[in-house]
Amino acid sequence: MVYSVIGILISVIYLILAISIHEFAHAFTADKLGDPTARSMGRLTLNPLAHIDPVGTVVLPLALMLLSGGSFAFGWGKPTPFDPYNLRNPRRDAGIISIAGPVSNLLLAAIVALVVHFLPFEVAVFLIPFVIINISLAVFNLIPVGPLDGQKIVLALLPRDLAYEFQVIMNRFGTLILIFLIFPFFGSSPVMAILDPAITFLTRLFLPGLNSF
Repeated sequence: MVYSVIGILISVIYLILAISIHEFAHAFTADKLGDPTARSMGRLTLNPLAHIDPVGTVVLPLALMLLSGGSFAFGWGKPTPFDPYNLRNPRRDAGIISIAGPVSNLLLAAIVALVVHFLPFEVAVFLIPFVIINISLAVFNLIPVGPLDGQKIVLALLPRDLAYEFQVIMNRFGTLILIFLIFPFFGSSPVMAILDPAITFLTRLFLPGLNSF
């Protein structure tokens, strides 16, 4: 029991770090695209204190992991603000800012996974969950439902008329759809049935020797 609680606490710390990097990537990209809003609000930093939401980043994930024995967690950080009126192409640039978060998590997962292969088992075993958490956070945020990053990415790709209709639907039902996807029915949430194949594929791609650890 002691070891499982320690493992859960480490996972929450990893989640805080992953979310902080994710939000920093949003802020950094927005700043490079001409919008200083996040920088002026102190969000252009890797300091987790600037990005964590006490409930969404710490309390809720910790509670869910303790209740589920470490098998399920959900959380969020402070949304990174940006002003579309400061962007040269608001719809396109909003999509670029949004995809920067998941891309940053995948890049971090790839880098740490590479390092893992050169470490002894005793050290590597503690870093593997960090890789999986970053992969999971990236894939989850690519779901095209508001307020996740995937929504703005889809909006940037759709023709203007379809983008407008999609935005109207998300404004009305996005949060409800997301709650439905997250809510665990019969012990498993619909979103995991959707995301598990992608997470498993990327984990095996980044950690091909995982079974040997």
